[in-house]
Order: sequence, then structure tokens, then C-alpha cells
Amino acid sequence: MKINANEISALIKEQIKNYNHEIDSSDVGTVVTVGDGIALVYGLSQAMLGELLLFPNDIYGLVMNLEADHVGAVLLGDDSLIKEGDEVKRTKRVMEVPVGDALLGRVVNALGQPIDGLGPIETKKLRPIEVIAPGVITRKSVDTPLQTGITAIDAITPIGRGQRELIIGDRQTGKTAIAIDTIINQKDQNVLCIYVAIGQKNSTVAQIVDKLKSHDALSYTLVVSATASEPAPMLYVAPYAGVAMAEEWMSQGKDVLIVYDDLSKHAVSYRTLSLLLKRSPGREAYPGDVFYLHSRLLERACKLDDKYGGGSITALPIVETQSGDISAYIPTNVISITDGQIFLVTDLFNAGQRPAIDAGLSVSRVGGAAQTKAMKQVARSIKIDIASYNEMKSFAQFGSDLDASTLAILNHGDALNEVLKQTQYHPYSLDKEIFYLFMAKNKYLDSLKKDKVSEYVAKAYEYATNNAKEALKAINNEKEISDKTEKALTECINKFVEISKEE
Repeated sequence: MKINANEISALIKEQIKNYNHEIDSSDVGTVVTVGDGIALVYGLSQAMLGELLLFPNDIYGLVMNLEADHVGAVLLGDDSLIKEGDEVKRTKRVMEVPVGDALLGRVVNALGQPIDGLGPIETKKLRPIEVIAPGVITRKSVDTPLQTGITAIDAITPIGRGQRELIIGDRQTGKTAIAIDTIINQKDQNVLCIYVAIGQKNSTVAQIVDKLKSHDALSYTLVVSATASEPAPMLYVAPYAGVAMAEEWMSQGKDVLIVYDDLSKHAVSYRTLSLLLKRSPGREAYPGDVFYLHSRLLERACKLDDKYGGGSITALPIVETQSGDISAYIPTNVISITDGQIFLVTDLFNAGQRPAIDAGLSVSRVGGAAQTKAMKQVARSIKIDIASYNEMKSFAQFGSDLDASTLAILNHGDALNEVLKQTQYHPYSLDKEIFYLFMAKNKYLDSLKKDKVSEYVAKAYEYATNNAKEALKAINNEKEISDKTEKALTECINKFVEISKEE
């Protein structure tokens, strides 16, 4: 019997064609190179961008590059435990973090794992760290104030629930202090808080946690910590993990305040990863998509329409400048994404003006919509008064004889600046802010020496708490100064002025 080669070939082809048992090699890959927190993995042709990969020793990696023959992954763990040739498996899921009320009062890392030594977090609910921000239809314009307890901010650059207000300035100008005071002031305000520490020292984060604890603020606050000692991927992931945790509460109709401290270090961590993944650098050695890095993060802060639960996320991103240069790459990027900025100046800080807010450069694009009626009534002219004062002050340096109108502007500006000074960890209640500004606005403080203003206004408020209780209570409850309240405050202050003259 003669064997026909063509028949055998046709038979084999037919069998191969009908062979159903597929060996799926696309779910398993091999490490080609590893180092500096980056692994290049051969294979994994079906891997998704942002997918979690499982490496040996239970180390996870996050897919960030999809190349023709390999994927680039950043490692969320110790890269020294991984070597060339190791097997890598797909998890077929994107990165998720635990969410829920069980996280309140805890300190977690960028993966949502507890690092405060208080045991495991009892929550089974997870949320992906990357989601598309709510669309225009689901949003509502900002209309509810978020009281910071800092008079200079609530009066000049008010923040509303659902707003994104940038805190910007050189190092050691009090940026973190503003954020922590704002968190402390949310006690009994029905606002949950998240503090995301990116690239801070371990000791700094520990001090912040202690301060929050001592002011009874940790009970409604979650701290997400990715410190300077951790690998760059953890710093990159941290703010997205924080906002995913915030979104869980927002979806329940709650108001959340989230602080990113700070996004300069976040941008640097992303630059590190991008350059190691061989992405081409653009301006100032940052990759071209660094704007998208922060826009997709900050766009997730919003106020939802009542039909969608009415919750909100208010974002306070912090950015560090070099020598006050707000025209650098990262500051200009974040300024263009946010709804205003609080600009802190080294010269004011060194001159003793705390918080060292530059009233000219600071702005809130939400403005009066984020202020109570009472605050609008007393703060309407503050920015103009301070601008006039600064202009006159520089002019007055060259002249010895000043006319009465110039002196009046200078005295009023001095009094205003003293009223706006505030010590750290002492946020004011609404009635206290209004009372202080009411005295300044109505020029009760202009005749005083500059160094006596703070003490005088504090005594006046103490006197008012005993003799004009109802007026202060009305400010807190009604959020406006009615004719009756104004009359009561004026009478009270006039009596105090008479008493203090006698003393």
C-alpha cells in the first residue's frame, strides 16, 4: 500500500483546524528585566492598561506601558525579591482599594493596608482607583460654604463644598498648616476628611496624626500615607487611592474634604516612573501627559446634583514652588485645573503675617457662592482695602509728612492685617470671624497701636459672648447679620469701648 504524503498532510491540517483545546499563553508572562521598581514582562498580550499583575512572593505590579512584544509594569513592593525569568500572571482586574466607614480614624498606605498597628480594617467593599470623573449633567454648581475657620480664607478666598482650591507657596510657608486647620474645623460640620501624604517624612506624618488626635479630629479623618522612604509607584498611586475612598462616601450623599500634600512630589514620582519606562521627556524633563496626571485626579472633586445623591468632594491640592515661581510647569498646570488658589508668600511669613496669604494673587473662582450672607456683609471691601494699604505703604516709605486720608488708609490696613492673623491649630467659629471683621470694617480698631489690636479684639469678643449671646447665636444659626443683630453688636461694642477707655 502506497502512502500518499499529500493525504497525510491534509489529514493533519484538518485535525489542527478542528483542535478546540486552546492553550492560553496570554495570561502568563516572563520577567525580562527588573530594577528601580520597574519590571519589563515578555508575553501577556491581553494585558490591560492599569491591570494588576501577580509577581512571585505575592508582589503586585501595575501595567503602565503596552509595547509590541512586552509590557512595562511598576512594582508595588520590593523589587529585590524578583529576578529575570520569573513567571508573572494576569489577575484580570484593575487596581482596587478598600473603602467604607471602617477606614475612619485609621492610617493606611497607598494600597489601603493599615500601617497604624491597630489591626485589620473590617471592610470587604473595594473600589477601583481610576474611574472617569462625573460628567457635567450629574454635577451641580457649588453653593454651600466649607468653613475653614481661617478668617483670611473665609473672607478673601472662600471655599465651597465641591470646589478645588489650590494651596501654593514655597516650602515652610504654612501650606500644610492651612490644610490641617481646615480638617480640625470640620468637627460637627458633617464633613468627612482624607489627608493624603505624598513624599512626606515619616516623622511629619506621625506629628500630623498626633495633632489630629489631640484635637479630636481623627474620628472623622482618614490618613493615606506614601512617605519619602517608599518606592515611587506607591507615591504615584496614593492620591488616586485617596479619592477612590472619598468617592465611596460621596456616592452615599456625604460631603468629603480631601487634601493632597503635595502634588509636586506626586509629579516627580510620575516623572521617575515615566523616564524608567523610557517615555520621552518634554518640558523640564516631565513627560508630555503630566497635565493629564493631575487633571484626571482633580476632576473627580465635584458637587453632585441632588438627583444623584447630592454628595461632594472638596479638594485642597498643595503645590510647592521654588522662590515663588508660580509660572513653573507643575504650578501652572495645577492652577489651570483648579477653581482658584491660596498663594502663600515667604516675605509675609517672615514678617509675622500668619497665615501668609497674598491677597492680590490669591483668588477663588467660586467667590461669593461659597460664602454665607453674614461673611459677604463684613468682607465685601477687604480685598480692596488691603490692596490700597499695600500701595500706600510702598508710597509712604518715600514721604515723611502724610496727609490725613493716607494715614487713615494705613491705620485701617494695619488693623485689618492684625485681625487676619491667626495662630495654628486655632480655627475660629463663624460668629467669631464675623465679629472680628465687623469691628475692623466699622473702624473700631483703626485708632489702636498695631501690636494692641489682637488683644483688644479678643477681649471684645469675650465681652460679647457674655453680653451679646443672642446676637452671636443668631449669626451662627441664620448665617446673616439682620438689622436687629447689627444693632445688638454695635451697642455691645460701644459699651466695651467705653469700659476699655475707663481702664
